[in-house]
Parts: sequence; structure tokens; C-alpha cells
Amino acid sequence: MTHQDLLAVAQEFGSPVYVYNASTMEAQYKRLQKAFKGVKQVKFNYAVKALSNISVLKLLNSFGCGMDTVSIQEVRLALEAGVAAQDIIYTPNGVSLKELEKARELGVQINIDNLSILEQFGTLYPKTPVCIRINPHVMAGGNTNISVGHIDSKFGISIHQLPHIQRIVKNTGMHINGVHMHTGSDILDIDVFLYASEILFETAKHFDNLEFIDFGSGFKVPYKQGDIETNVEEMGEKLTKRFNEFCADYGKELTLAFEPGKFLVSESGKFLVAVNVVKQTTSTVFAQVDSGFNHLIRPMLYNAQHEIENISNPHGRDRFYSVVGYICETDTFANNRRIAEITEGDILAFSNAGAYCFSMASNYNSRYRPAEVLWYKGKAHLIRKREIFEDLLANQVVAEL
Repeated sequence: MTHQDLLAVAQEFGSPVYVYNASTMEAQYKRLQKAFKGVKQVKFNYAVKALSNISVLKLLNSFGCGMDTVSIQEVRLALEAGVAAQDIIYTPNGVSLKELEKARELGVQINIDNLSILEQFGTLYPKTPVCIRINPHVMAGGNTNISVGHIDSKFGISIHQLPHIQRIVKNTGMHINGVHMHTGSDILDIDVFLYASEILFETAKHFDNLEFIDFGSGFKVPYKQGDIETNVEEMGEKLTKRFNEFCADYGKELTLAFEPGKFLVSESGKFLVAVNVVKQTTSTVFAQVDSGFNHLIRPMLYNAQHEIENISNPHGRDRFYSVVGYICETDTFANNRRIAEITEGDILAFSNAGAYCFSMASNYNSRYRPAEVLWYKGKAHLIRKREIFEDLLANQVVAEL
């Protein structure tokens, strides 16, 4: 997408607006396929929580992507998008048995991450295939809020509790068809990830009827010029060799599974905002935009950095701005950032706005959530309408006082 394409989107659909480039998603998917081409059976299940728009789910599924879901609502969204039940894995955390039973009724692959539910589910439904999520106690994520494989994490069943798992499986006679781990987002050290993978391989040896081993995801993408990213090619080469060796020892060709979310959609996204006010104070020049952490919370929640470009004046003289929103608390997108000279009314484009951006948007301050647009084959397609005042009232009930 060119600057002119993005400006045309902002002109047609207003701001703020999220725009996703379909060709970027396809290129990322093909990159993963190529990295693991040496594995006979490989499955990539897109992490729906990253960006759950149904049009995006349909697009990724058309590439051959399955879906990784964490709620029964995401399961239903994936089914609504036309994804086959057998191509959906359901990996919740801390949900009730009742929700797992709903997933079972829908026919998707269930992944269980605690001993209590494992025993209850196995007792009631021993013939339903189940995957087990292991906590390898390995820290591989970039931010503590997105590192989920360490010893204090609420996710997964501790590797040290493997004897408990085996006891439950034996007593219930349940069918375990997969083992899974997820160490966290933003994997930087491949050797640490491979170390965790060895723990998963060792766990897999204890189950005779596996169909797949799921290594989660967490591939890091670059967020700024010169930023480091997960070397998926190196990971693919090393893990492929080890996985094929394991399958030979296991005596059966298993499916290698991953759950990429951010990797597939992050770089596809741009978030377009308009500058309401350029405000100079005694020490700072603020570019105040028509959005806030109600639409993009990652900088505030994770200290994430999104590159910001003035697409209305891309060749202007660089100046330093703090880009802030219109929320009644501090909502700073960028501090003292070098950006081409900004005037009121300019359109700024935030990069890496495809993952965990709209999906975490809210109506805080009773603001409307923005529109979403898919750029597909050179055309802009509206895939979510901007909210209006009636949407804020839709589920409210006026009390008779």
C-alpha cells in the first residue's frame, strides 16, 4: 500500500481506521511454509486473538491456515468464517468444564491446561481426543506480560506434574492425541526455544497415540528500523531436523503444529489517525490525534513501539513530537519521536497495527471503536463499520426508577 492508497482509505472511511494488507499476510504464511518444508506434516493454526475479524479469518483459511482459539466465541467465529471443525484447536485457560463441553459439541480439537479439568473431562468423555498443554518452565517471551512458560505462569500443567497426568490418563482411559507448549511472545533466543522443545519431546514419549506436537508460537516481528526478529528460517532448519528424528524414534509420522498470530498479521496493519491539535508547551510539542489507548493500548500496556509516519507530508523536515491521544488519562503513543513536520489535519500512520490492536480496543470514554478495512488485490474493502451512538446503547437497559 502506498501513501496515496492509505490517504484514500482515510478519505473514504474516515479516521481513525485500521487497514490490513492481505498480500503481507500471505507472504508471511508462505515464509513459514518454506521454513518448515522439510517436515512431511506441518500445520499452522492462526491465533485468532491477534485479530479476529471474520474476513481476516476467511482469508487466512483460504491460504490453508487452521485456527487457534482461546474462547468458545473465537471457536464460533472460526466456524462462521467457514473453517472446518477439525482445523480448529481450542486452547483456553481457566475456563469452566461447561465451556469445554460446548467446544466438544462443536467438534474442535480440545487442549487442556490443568489437572482438575483434565480429570473431570477424561472421566466424562474418555473417547474424545484431547491435547495436553505443558508448562516447560522456560522463559522465552520478550515482556513479562507475554511470557507464559515460566515457573510462576498460570498457563499449562507443570512438567514436574507429568506423573499426575499419567495417573489421570490411566485411570480414565482417556485418549491423548497431542502435547502442546507455548513459552511466550517475542522469541529472541532460538536455542532457548529448542531447549524447551526438548522438554516437549521428552513428554511426548510418554504417550503412545499422539497425532501431533504443538510448539505454540511467539515469533517476534520487527517494530522499528533495525529491530531484531525471530529467525524463522534458522528455527525451521534446526527444529525440522530434530522433529524428523523424533518421529523416526517414535515410529510414526506426527504433525508439527504452530500457532502464529502476530507473525502473520502484525506487519500487515496500519492504523491511520488524524491530527486534531499541534500543541506546544514549555518543553514539548504534542501532536494530539483523534484516538487514544481505547483504540491502541499496546504502547501503554506493553511499552510497545509502533513506527509513526506522517503520510500527509512524508518528505517534510523532521521535527520532534510526542504523539498523544484524546483520553482523559495519559495515553502517549510516542515520546519525542522524530517525524516529518506535522500540521493540524495531517494523517499519521502507525505501523505493525495488525496484531493485538483492534482486538484489544474498547469503548472507554464512550468513544466509538474504529472501522476496519482489508486491502485486497489493490482495492479497499470495508470489513467492519465504524461504530455509531446507537451501538453504545445496543445492550444497555434503561432501569425503571
